[in-house]
Amino acid sequence: MKRPIRWTGHCEDGVKREVRVALTSGNIQWQFKRADESSWDRETDPETEDWDELEEVLQRRVARGRSVKLLDIVRKWRRLAEDPGAPDEPGSATR
Repeated sequence: MKRPIRWTGHCEDGVKREVRVALTSGNIQWQFKRADESSWDRETDPETEDWDELEEVLQRRVARGRSVKLLDIVRKWRRLAEDPGAPDEPGSATR
């Protein structure tokens, strides 16, 4: 994907938070930036709400006839992130 997917929200303490997700062949990179910080955080793992928002953004693209395969890939990455021991595909053996 040439351009990252991005959205803006607010943290629990009310500070504006920008999220940027770069999807490349076989890799996903999350970046977070709070309005009160000067640099991007590339180390923090995404929260459940971040995964939910990414899926919603991609679902809107699917509704417009785009990113169908990308949505499936993101759902697979999410399953692996939430349960690293899970098989790659439902019903397949763990490698």
